[in-house]
Amino acid sequence: MENIKIKQVMSAVFDIPVESISDDASSDNIENWDSLRHLNLILALEEEFNIVIPEDEVGNLLNYKLICLIIEQQL
Repeated sequence: MENIKIKQVMSAVFDIPVESISDDASSDNIENWDSLRHLNLILALEEEFNIVIPEDEVGNLLNYKLICLIIEQQL
């Protein structure tokens, strides 16, 4: 169920409908995904999952699949 939560967090941060976040969602195809919202996404994911995303991974969270992978590693 983490994947649904991830999409819900992304939806809130990027101000887009959950349904529009596909498994291929990335900074390339989400128009609102800028550097500020990227930081907000990191903070929101850390809060939602009660984790700390390592600094060296922050720059890698550029698409939905990588976000899922890194969240799973931290849980």
